[in-house]
Amino acid sequence: MKNTQKIFVTFIIFVLLYACGTKKDTIVSRNYQALTTKYNVLFNGKEAFNKGIEEINNKYKDDWFNRLPIEPIEFEEDKIVAPTFNGPGAGFNGDNNDEKKETTTFEKAEEKAVKAIQMHGMNINGLERNRQIDDAYLLLGKSRYYSQRFVPAVEALNYVIANYPNANLIAETKIWRAKANIRMDNKELAIEAMKLLLIIRDTLEADLPNKIKEQAYTTLAMAYVRSDTMQKAKQNLQLATRTLENVDQGARNLFILGQIFSDENKKDSANQVFTRLVNFKKAPYKYKIHANIELARNSPNDSTSVVLLEKLQKLIKNRDNRPYLDELYYQTAVLNQNQDSIQLAIENYNNSLRAKNGGDKQKTYTYENLGNLYFKDAVYQKASAYYDSVLQISKDSIDLRIRRIRRKHKNLASLIKFEEVVATNDSIVRIASLPKEEQKIFFEDYIAKLKKADEENAQLRLNQMAFGNSGSGLQSANKGSWYFYNNQSLSFGKTEFRKIWGTRKLEDNWRWSEKATIGGAQKDDVQVDKVNSKYDLDTYISSIPTDLEIIDSLKTDRNQALYELGLIYKEQFKNQNLAKIRLERVASLNPKEELILPINWHLYQIYKDSENVDKAEIHKNVILTQYPDTKFAQIILNPDEMVEEEIAVNEIEDNYKQMYYLYKEDKFDEVINKIEIFIITIPNSELLPKFELLKAYAIGKSKNVEAYKTALEFVIVSYGNTDEGKKAKVILDKLIK
Repeated sequence: MKNTQKIFVTFIIFVLLYACGTKKDTIVSRNYQALTTKYNVLFNGKEAFNKGIEEINNKYKDDWFNRLPIEPIEFEEDKIVAPTFNGPGAGFNGDNNDEKKETTTFEKAEEKAVKAIQMHGMNINGLERNRQIDDAYLLLGKSRYYSQRFVPAVEALNYVIANYPNANLIAETKIWRAKANIRMDNKELAIEAMKLLLIIRDTLEADLPNKIKEQAYTTLAMAYVRSDTMQKAKQNLQLATRTLENVDQGARNLFILGQIFSDENKKDSANQVFTRLVNFKKAPYKYKIHANIELARNSPNDSTSVVLLEKLQKLIKNRDNRPYLDELYYQTAVLNQNQDSIQLAIENYNNSLRAKNGGDKQKTYTYENLGNLYFKDAVYQKASAYYDSVLQISKDSIDLRIRRIRRKHKNLASLIKFEEVVATNDSIVRIASLPKEEQKIFFEDYIAKLKKADEENAQLRLNQMAFGNSGSGLQSANKGSWYFYNNQSLSFGKTEFRKIWGTRKLEDNWRWSEKATIGGAQKDDVQVDKVNSKYDLDTYISSIPTDLEIIDSLKTDRNQALYELGLIYKEQFKNQNLAKIRLERVASLNPKEELILPINWHLYQIYKDSENVDKAEIHKNVILTQYPDTKFAQIILNPDEMVEEEIAVNEIEDNYKQMYYLYKEDKFDEVINKIEIFIITIPNSELLPKFELLKAYAIGKSKNVEAYKTALEFVIVSYGNTDEGKKAKVILDKLIK
């Protein structure tokens, strides 16, 4: 009886297994395979896929200063893997590498999809009987898409479209195929497919669900952005954001749509979109907070900016917004700056820099704006320091903004160098002119201030090490440890004492370097073993120059630096007021003879442009009376002889080449005459400095040294900021030496 039961049970199990196999088209087998595929293999595959999407979202950092990409993922454009197909639409076997590599989440999802197709597929008489296999192929295509294997992804998705035309996911499959085609730069193919899906609706459904429509319009927008057709991209984003069933992508689409309107300077339309995003309750918070920032960025400088400032202040006070404090403070500062509240702007820019977890790119904008504020106020040293901070953070050599800041910083470097020369030489000359007693008093006061500052800093550091920063901190204080028993603090104190006072004997009146005995007959032989030169009066006194030749050299260098500063302020930074101050000062300091003419010429131009006729007349008279034969005098006397440039650039270049060849043939007089005649016809040409320098060279070859110097001086004064002007200056300096 027992054997009969065993045989019966075994028979039933065998029948069930046979009925549930993949080769029999029965109700039991179809449902068994579908359930096993859906709730076992595909479930695990989709879990791995969703985990991969979550990893991408966590790793991807949006650049909120630029227009966001529609899909928040970065692909390497040159890394598209070619397919190796060993199965229908799947490329199942792939490469058989002996070395097993750790699989990614998307590769795990792909393995599960392949397993579902291979083990649970029921392709009987050319028809697939397992209704979950189309899901497996879609998962396979999506996993390959995120693994940046777009060609195999398209192959898998095409297999679904060709073999499962009645599948429920046929529309979604076509959308993913279009996305893969966009990544392979087949934009036209993707656009055509999406138009067929949306307009002709080549599906069995009466109408597409809103979620599918959103995906399709978003994909169309991606294709148009890729083809740089922004108007059509904008139209499709507007269609994609009508329903907002996909919360994450819908919020992103709204933000990008607002950015496009902002780029087109359609601030009202942009603000409508950003306001809609702020009021979108289900939107991820990062989009809502940045929509508020964009609203502030687009605000006009009127009463609405006051309301926005109050709103930004509320956002700053909200503890949930701590990750965005650098951006919120920055935008608050921009609004303050627009309202001419400069001190508030500076305060908020600094708050932005101090905010924890601030982004590097945000810091570059903050430093740049601070630099611009100080540059505008002619505080060039501070401006240069802030521009330098931008360059320290950003090493990007392609970004046009960074390249512009680098050029500005480079120009400021020369200005700061000359300002330092003026300040240093002024100080030395001033102190050198004082009587010895006054020099002594000056440096004694300086040393006293230096000692006091060093002692305060040393005590501060000692306290920090004893009560907070040395590792023992308050813990050692709580244990009853006095800071003199802290070896680190004690060692530091001894070092600082020796640095200031040297080695002293433990006795009364230890501060005295020498003392008399009680009888007054002998002196204490205790001397400072090592005197810090920083506190030694003789070190400073001996460093002051007394040689008149050295002092004159300092004055000459200072005057040259003042002149260079005048040129930089006038020509590069267009700060006529500072240029005037520097040039007026150097004119009052008895400069070298060769500087008198250019100083008066530049001051004449500055006063003439500012319509200060009396001052301009003074410098004009100096040029006409003392330098009547110079080019500057001719320009003043004949200002109306300037003619419009009528010769094309290529003709000017040809003329320059001809004159250069004449110069090489030693026909110097002919070169001078031809250039004199020709340059009158091209007063505004960029090549004019080249002609003037070539003429100076010809004068140097054919005339005396003084004539050569005069010609070089004209090039330096007229075109000091060009390469030709700098070359002329180098040559003139060598001639003078």
